[in-house]
Amino acid sequence: GLMGILRSWRVVVKAFSMGFAELTGKKHGASSERTDRDLPMGLVLAGLFVVSLVLWVFFRFFVVSGEPRPTTLSLIALGIVVVISFLFTTVAARAIATVGTNPVSGMTLMTLILTSVLLVEAGLAGPAGMLAALLIGGVVCTALSMAGGLITDLKIGYWIGATPAVQQKAKFLGTIFAAATVGAVIFLLNQAYGFVPSPEHPADKVFAAPQANAMAAVIKTLMSREEVPWLLYGIGMLVAVTMQMIGVPSLAFALGMYIPLELNVPLVVGGLIAHWVKASAKDNEALAQARSTRGTLIASGFIAGGALFGVVAALLKMINIWTGANTGIGGLAVVPQGLAGLFGASPEHTAEVLGILAYIGLCAYMYWDAKRAES
Repeated sequence: GLMGILRSWRVVVKAFSMGFAELTGKKHGASSERTDRDLPMGLVLAGLFVVSLVLWVFFRFFVVSGEPRPTTLSLIALGIVVVISFLFTTVAARAIATVGTNPVSGMTLMTLILTSVLLVEAGLAGPAGMLAALLIGGVVCTALSMAGGLITDLKIGYWIGATPAVQQKAKFLGTIFAAATVGAVIFLLNQAYGFVPSPEHPADKVFAAPQANAMAAVIKTLMSREEVPWLLYGIGMLVAVTMQMIGVPSLAFALGMYIPLELNVPLVVGGLIAHWVKASAKDNEALAQARSTRGTLIASGFIAGGALFGVVAALLKMINIWTGANTGIGGLAVVPQGLAGLFGASPEHTAEVLGILAYIGLCAYMYWDAKRAES
């Protein structure tokens, strides 16, 4: 995150200068082309003021109202949100525009570390401090995701000749619908699978959330007023710098270290398929790029479809719980009665084997379909 800010400082300065020029009227008439029109900077600043005011009211009266100096603490929290969001969204936008990836998790963890340290120094620790740090991290994380999505939309819109101002208006409308549905989906997943082990959700059945668990560990460590393992943080920083120096993406390296094996294996398999697809084009760079692009589109479709049907499975599981039925819908170990003993006496074992075979079939299909692209 910090390295990204240092790399993007020219972009930050340019954004400030362009916005100031528009406010002072120096840019009037300079961008008369339809495809260059953005929302007026005055409207953007007015929206920023309203959102900042709402955030301050929320922090002041619902988060730190029971703490000493609540007004000061809420202003500090608001300042952290505004400054970090502005700096990190610039990094996220630049990353999306150049390489197509958004380092949300890494910069969110950096936000939590900085926020926790600043809030503890300001006198806010314990449960209230953890809640404040979590909310600040959530706001920044959402801002990063929104920035990445908007830049992707604007990039595609530039290619097809869309008007940026219209795209930005549509993005705000989409944000409202997303905010109304994401909370319900998270609640559903928590009820169906749980995010932490509990009597209702055994440890081997909980919903995998490695990034959230890592963030929780960071907040608890820094907010508990116990000894912070700064040596480990320093080692991590040195490893990140070393990875950057030898040409290995430090964020990808770090994700591979703390993401569980069951989530890392599909990433490795996907990387191998992408490598084989490119290698199948021999020395034809145009053909390799075309096949890689087609493979990315296919994989994106599977990701979106898997996410949607994961929500459907959670909903069906909750229907079973609410109605008291035992239809087996949503259970991963359920197979037709005639196939229960196909690969052993246990239906669960049969389901696992069938799942692996289906996974291999999907991988083979992705490789075959991606190779159908022509230069």
